[in-house]
Amino acid sequence: MVRLGTGIGWRPEIAEAVEGMPGIDWVEVVAENVCPGHLPESLTRLRERGVTVVPHGVSLGLGGAERPDEGRLAALAERAGTLRSPLVTEHIAFVRAGGALTASSPIEAGHLLPVPRTRDALDVLCENVRIAQDALPVPLAVENIAALISWPGEEMTEGQFLYELADRTGVRLLIDVANLHTNHVNRGEDPAKALAELPLEAIAYVHVAGGFERDGVWHDSHAHPVPQPVLDVLTDLASRVAPPGVLLERDENFPEAEEMERELGAIRRAVEEGAERRDAGVGTAAVVGVRPGPRQGSLGAARERLALAQTAVLSALVAQAPVPEGFDRVRMGVQARALAAKRADVVAKVAPELPVILGDGYRAAFLAYARTRPMTDGYRRDALDFAEHVLAGRPEDASARRELLEWWLERSGSRPRSRRPAVRLARATRRVLLRR
Repeated sequence: MVRLGTGIGWRPEIAEAVEGMPGIDWVEVVAENVCPGHLPESLTRLRERGVTVVPHGVSLGLGGAERPDEGRLAALAERAGTLRSPLVTEHIAFVRAGGALTASSPIEAGHLLPVPRTRDALDVLCENVRIAQDALPVPLAVENIAALISWPGEEMTEGQFLYELADRTGVRLLIDVANLHTNHVNRGEDPAKALAELPLEAIAYVHVAGGFERDGVWHDSHAHPVPQPVLDVLTDLASRVAPPGVLLERDENFPEAEEMERELGAIRRAVEEGAERRDAGVGTAAVVGVRPGPRQGSLGAARERLALAQTAVLSALVAQAPVPEGFDRVRMGVQARALAAKRADVVAKVAPELPVILGDGYRAAFLAYARTRPMTDGYRRDALDFAEHVLAGRPEDASARRELLEWWLERSGSRPRSRRPAVRLARATRRVLLRR
């Protein structure tokens, strides 16, 4: 087992601050945001200092009905090799649905959604994890996610589900204590019970993050300070086992370096308090829950059933389809709005020119677009499709329309546009004709 120590999520916005922080043993990077051939200089310097870098994937969708995409697996493997990482991590979640298994158009969530804790979903997840393990050059760890919605008819608790997954595949677990707290508020699940049912020896490391509560719903924002209840769950975990690594996540609303250092100090104290309880023999012992029975029927049939269920849920969230029976309609509405807001925020980061061109009208225009246009091919394609949608409506602001058209023409082709004078003249002529 790799001993990682205390770490923080590396983000470009806080790269300089992270380099200057004392006591940072390792960092975690979003795998999809790193180009192996062009590593940020900050990450290179950290590696040269002996700081471990772990790639954390967000788009593999191991909990989806389809087999993991070979291209995404190859990209994750390449990043692990480039960063010389001792392991890679991903999520127990589905991020897309539809496609061949349902004979419907593929759609994407743009975010992590919970898998049902059923035998079908567990069987599919176990095979998907094994496929990923075979394709990766280093061990894989998978993370429990936060959820706003609950699946009806679940057959296992979270702890039982994770125990069986680790037992059947040998996969390591990335336990996010903030997500356990989120599921406590949103789904009434006891974090202590989940920890008691986990195979503690399988823990690779731990995530800690902040969030906020609104109207009885906890939002795992990664943009707020870590609250005491999350630190309490971390202490409980540390009273049961010494976590190999603990990492602070922060994705937005970055505070000053001193504030992040104070949060890291609070995390260290929570772990130390747990260790004291463990040494004093007051930690809670693990509990093995009811193990799920053997699978009934073929794995192919399980994939088809799971595909239909996940497509129905995702269609309700992003394509205004009816909410499937058994789901909380209010919570589904909250989740749908959260997905649309997340999508608008990420597109604004992927294509920062769009909010500049459209000004204060960007967000309202994007949310209106998102209500009728599910994402189908990632955020960059989504940005182009949104711009095309706006242009089709012929914005009243002529200046904004020209800028948006120029932006779209520059990026919609398969290669950068030529700078040759004759080609530029032809483009200018085309723009004039398009404005008529």
